Formats: sequence, structure tokens, C-alpha cells
Amino acid sequence: MAVLFFDIGDTLADASIEADGSLTLRPRPRVVEVLDALAGMRKGILSNPGSGEAARARAVAALHAAFADRFPDDSLLHWGAKNSRALFDDAVASAGVAAGQCVFVGEAPEERAFAHQAGMRTAAHPVFTLAAVEGRPVFWARIEIPAGRSVAEVESIARAAEVVPVHVASAQLVLVMATARGVTALEQGGFPADLRGQVAETAAFLMRDDRPVTLPEGLARASAPARATAEDALRATAAFAFLARALDEPQPSVVPLGPAPGGVYVAAAAGTPVEDLHCADAKPGHTERLLPDPALLSRPGEARVEGLADAFADGEPSPETLAAVRAAITPAAMRGHVARISGIDPLVEGEPLKVRTRDVSSPDNALVVSALARRLQDLGLTVRRHEFSWRGRRLANVEAEFHVPAADSAVLVTAHLDSTAARGEFFDSDGRPRAYDPAVDPAPGADDDGSGTAAVLAAAECLSAMLAAGRAPSRTVRFVLFNAEEQGLVGSKAYARAAAAAGDRIAGVLQMDMIAGFRGGTRTMEIHTGSTVPGPVVGASGALGGLVARAAPAVAAGFSLQTLAGSDDPAAGRSDHASFHERGWAAAAVCENFFDDTTPATGTRQYHLPGDTLLDEDHDTDYAAAIARTVATAALTLAGL
Repeated sequence: MAVLFFDIGDTLADASIEADGSLTLRPRPRVVEVLDALAGMRKGILSNPGSGEAARARAVAALHAAFADRFPDDSLLHWGAKNSRALFDDAVASAGVAAGQCVFVGEAPEERAFAHQAGMRTAAHPVFTLAAVEGRPVFWARIEIPAGRSVAEVESIARAAEVVPVHVASAQLVLVMATARGVTALEQGGFPADLRGQVAETAAFLMRDDRPVTLPEGLARASAPARATAEDALRATAAFAFLARALDEPQPSVVPLGPAPGGVYVAAAAGTPVEDLHCADAKPGHTERLLPDPALLSRPGEARVEGLADAFADGEPSPETLAAVRAAITPAAMRGHVARISGIDPLVEGEPLKVRTRDVSSPDNALVVSALARRLQDLGLTVRRHEFSWRGRRLANVEAEFHVPAADSAVLVTAHLDSTAARGEFFDSDGRPRAYDPAVDPAPGADDDGSGTAAVLAAAECLSAMLAAGRAPSRTVRFVLFNAEEQGLVGSKAYARAAAAAGDRIAGVLQMDMIAGFRGGTRTMEIHTGSTVPGPVVGASGALGGLVARAAPAVAAGFSLQTLAGSDDPAAGRSDHASFHERGWAAAAVCENFFDDTTPATGTRQYHLPGDTLLDEDHDTDYAAAIARTVATAALTLAGL
């Protein structure tokens, strides 16, 4: 009889830590169903709750609260880091059976690779647990949706089969994980599947390639659909060729999974640094990590988003909100926040520590998370850390909420807290070029996205002041700072996935990603609402962008507004707002003049460089404060203030 071991975070449940340190686990879709179907098998845990007995005790209590009576054997509960095969060897020893009779179920491919080294079988998702027990492989598969059929029909089949979606490319294409049984179920339902290799210890990415492609002369007279198909194929080939050259490995660690929106899908072996590879001509945000989720195709936001579009259209800022925003969100406030998180000033006032970076690979990242959580808690907000994993590291998003019990939904004001200097030039002690090393190299990220993070903090301070003055919103307001954006939107995808699983009602998401870069010339604000996801989210996001545009004249006088929408929006899919589009929620990203290339850019020249500092000549806190005021005004107006 097989013995099953499950990872908790990202696999069995979404984990959040309250300000008092208590841990809450919320089972992910289909997980309880799978566990109950395997009731006759022994089950254990392989998870890293953090160091110390208190952390382990907290994890045990949360596990039993979320999955009552489903993990009764304490001898099969193993706690610790999964950055080698050691913990997996311990699990095998505790099972009392051969390693080949043990199955590890975990989302992280690196962890599955260590389990494989220990002789265990592996599954990338609980849905595939029985397949792993029976030795049946799981494949990456492209599902073509015939004319007249819908994504919703695919979802109705997938939720009852060995199928887990990972990305919706369009109304005609979905990328999934599936066993042969799952593929049969799809094909019997009228949805052909194109198998593209085994999942095993790989993860999926979307790699975009913005370089122009030239079609063969023979296609000059072809139909528009034929030319589009040929262009997609050429772009996918070019993107994959770039990856293969950049990795330059004797044994390929990436496998093409076919054309994707603007690029190529790839399956990357555990540890392959896909997110670190940057084509010289690629636009920002060209890499997207794809996360499995049985509920991905349901898009919960669509059920209410059309009605909320009317709220966006009707909202006008009140005089009280405008006065509060002007008082709280000033250049001095923005400068102070950026100085602390980019290393100019101590991270915490009165303490000596200054950070060099917020890169997820640096210990400084966790210090910044703690400081941000503390600052938001001091404002009287309910603070939680939403935990997730990346390359064996435990990372956290920070959420601060003012909850309105009778609210119909929540308004989110967001940015990403991490940074990188991956485009910098670095040299060893002998003067030879070397790769960026986040453990030792500075990545202050004052603009990207220290400026957006500062804007979220300032908006939270504004709300706190309004609450103290006796005013209260009619909708819940959340301030969320995402981690690991630079690794392919990992933190926001994990957050949005958890929010969808929890049944969150979200009115709209306003994301700020780089709002301080200004070289001079026309003061421009870009408002991006374009989505690669079809459906009601498109119109609703456009209406949300309109609310932002109407807020600007009162608090950002003299700005030129560029509202970019539709699938041709140059920021579509390229910042954290896209993680919410994927779930059907209205979202807009607001930034400096950076993405739009129809006019000369006036944004920062220090993108992903160690020179992205508060003291850089392109960093303009007046400019940043004006954009921050605009977004805060729109958010607070939508919240009913």
C-alpha cells in the first residue's frame, strides 16, 4: 500500500499569518475531495513552517483545523526545509515501505526533484495523486476550443477529470496538465488535446518575445488568420531559440509547449532560471510563471463585474476625499517611504539597519516584509502575510485591510515590494564580467517598485487619517504588497488564486508599478487596462481606468493621460494587475511613461539597474506623489468615501 506525503502551502492549502502570529490554512479547490477519495491510504506531510518548535506547533494545529481527521498519524508529519533530499529520506524511513511506494505531492518542481532523488514518486497537484500511485504519467497539453464552444464547457469537464488548467491563452486555447484519462474525458467532450511532454519535475512559463518577425513572401496573399498563425509560430520559435541559446546546456532543460500570446509556452526543469533570462529587445514583464489551479477557468470575478462597471462610471471624488489625499500623499511622504525601503535611510526609524536590496533571493527581502507589515499595523489596519514558495524559499505578500462587514466587495490598492538589478553589469575581483548576484549586489529599486510601494503606504496613511476623522468607507479597502513580481508575477498569482478559492468579492484592483521615473518633458501618466483574457473583465477594467482618469485633473494638474486598453495594450499581462484579470476581476495598472512606445519615453533609464536609487536624476518624488494621489483618489472614491 502506497504512503502519500503532501506539501501544505501552495499545494494543499493557502496559508495566511495574522499579525498575532496565528496561522490559517484554507484548503485549495478539489483538495478535500481528493483526500477523501484516498481515505484508505496512509497520509503524511512534508512542509516547512519556519524555524522553531512554536512554528511547528502552530502548523500542526492549523493542519488539523483545516483537514480534520485526514492526517491522524503524527509519525508521518515531517517539518523542515526542503532544499535537499534529507527531509524526503526521513519521510521514506518513517513510512516503513520501499521508497518507490512513497508519493510526494507538491507544486514546486524543485521539491519534486529532491523527492525523486530519494526514490519517491511525485505528483504536481493533488488531482494527480492516484496517477502517481499507479505509475501513470501527467502531460502538458494544449486544448483547442472549437468554434461555438466555450472555456466554461472545458471547465465543466476538467473539474471532474484528471485535468488541471494552468493558463487561458484566449477564447480558443487553454494550457493544462492532464493524464491520459483526463485527455480522454476532454476529447469525449469534443475538445481535442495536443500533448507536449510529461510534467514530471518541470514548471510552465509564458515567455514573450516583442521582436518583429518577417513572414515568408509566400504568405503575402494568405488570409489574415493564416498570417496570424504563421506569425505566432515564428515568434514562438524565436523566443524558444533565445532561451536555448541563453541556457547553453548540453542537456536541454526547457521544452517548448507551443505558441502562446506574444511568445512561447515552455516547460522548465527544476532550478532552470527562466525568469532571469532577458532578451535585449524584450519589453518589461516578458516572463510569466504559470500556476496550476482547478478553479482557473471559472473566473469568479465575472459574475459581478458587469454591474460594478456602473459604479466606476458614476464615481466622482468628494471634496473631503480630495482634501485628505492632498494632505497625506505628499512628495515628502513618498520620499521618506522610498528612502527606508531602498537603503538611503534605516529601514525602521530609530534602528541602524539599512537594506541593500529587496530581491527575493536576499535575506533583506524578509526584513522589508516585516517592516512593511509593522508600519501598516501601526495604522490600525488588520495585517496578514500571505505565504507562498519560490525556489525553496518561503516568501510573503503583505495585506492590510479595513474591513466593512456589510460591504458588497473590496477595493484593492497594490504594488510589488521586491526589486532586482538583473540588467546591471557586475565584475569579479579580477575585473571579469559576472552575473548579477542578489546576495551581494545592490538592487535598491527606488522606482521599481519602491515608488509604488511608497504610494500604497501613503494611501493607507490617508485612509487611516480619514477614519480617525470619523469618516468610513462603504466598501472594504485592502492595501496589498506583492512579492516575487520580478520572477514572473509569482506573488500576485498566488494571492489572486487564494482570493478566488476563498470566494473573495473584489470590486477593482489598482496596481502601481514604477511611478517616479521622469526625465523631463510632458508629465505623462499611463493607465493600463488591457487584458489578454476575453470576457466582461475587458469592459469593466476599461471603466475602472476611466475612474482613474477622472480623478487625475484634481490632484495631478498638468498631466497628460494615456489610457491603453485592449489586447494591444503594451502592459497587458506584464504586471500584477494581470493576475486579477486572469480571475475575471477588473484591474488597472498605473505607471510613469514607460510601457507605451508610441511617443518618446520619459520614464526611468535605470530599469533593473543598481542605479535605480532615490538620488538618481530620473527619480522625481513630485511626479510620483501626483500619480499616487490620483490612484488613491480613485480607490477611495470607489470605496464610497
